[in-house]
Amino acid sequence: MCSGIHRNLPQVSRVKSLWLDFWENDLIEFMKKHGNLCAKAKYEAKVPPYYYIPQSCDCLVLREQWIRAKYEREEFVATRVCQDPCSAGSHEGFLWKRGRESKQFKQRRFLLSAREGVMKYYTKEPKGPKAVISIEKLNVMFQAEKIHHAHGLQITYKTDGQTRNLFVYHESGKEIVDWFNAIRAARYHYLRTTFPALPEHEDAFPQGQVFIGRRVEGYEVRAGLPQGISVKKRKSGITMVTPMREFLFLCENDREQREWIDALNGVIAQPLSG
Repeated sequence: MCSGIHRNLPQVSRVKSLWLDFWENDLIEFMKKHGNLCAKAKYEAKVPPYYYIPQSCDCLVLREQWIRAKYEREEFVATRVCQDPCSAGSHEGFLWKRGRESKQFKQRRFLLSAREGVMKYYTKEPKGPKAVISIEKLNVMFQAEKIHHAHGLQITYKTDGQTRNLFVYHESGKEIVDWFNAIRAARYHYLRTTFPALPEHEDAFPQGQVFIGRRVEGYEVRAGLPQGISVKKRKSGITMVTPMREFLFLCENDREQREWIDALNGVIAQPLSG
């Protein structure tokens, strides 16, 4: 819960229970004048459009760094010097990257450039980059359990018709979240440049994401909905089975259902390279 994070920030936060703690009159009056809406207006006045605002179900590092960015560093208050919303799409530093064969993590230098539209990483310098990844084909998500690190990040991209993954982490929670949002900023810059007619407040990022692995790892696509699940208006359903849970999707007609099933099965059948 976010209250636990706030308790660890006594210099900026004060946590009280509505039921277990005594509320002084002056504190009640203060909350009446400076409640959640006022705090939100002040501390979220300038949240960049690419910045991910975590939900309660998100990993701890995302929630903690969001709270620290708001209240400890005051990154989004109106009085803060205005910054180009795409400038964070340029980032450089070292991340611990898992090797493809050895599965051991080694420190590698990464360079992200929204202006060039690429992300690069290096194994040995001054040699050229080991990989140059187009931001157009780049995606990023936190995968702490898969990487076995609380700050584990999975960077996914496509090359030569295959889905490739980089599994990385950083010891600093702030640094790994900065990388996460920098990649989102670079994606935002790409979309704004490629589709200039896109409305300014159009959501350029998915509201959710489902990682699709290989069939041998327990991933499966089924036509229809699970037994006991029904919808008011008849629609063709798809059940996406993962080791963690099942995801249900509805299609407008049988043709769309077949097309989606074929596409999903195509992804599951691909070799998943690390």
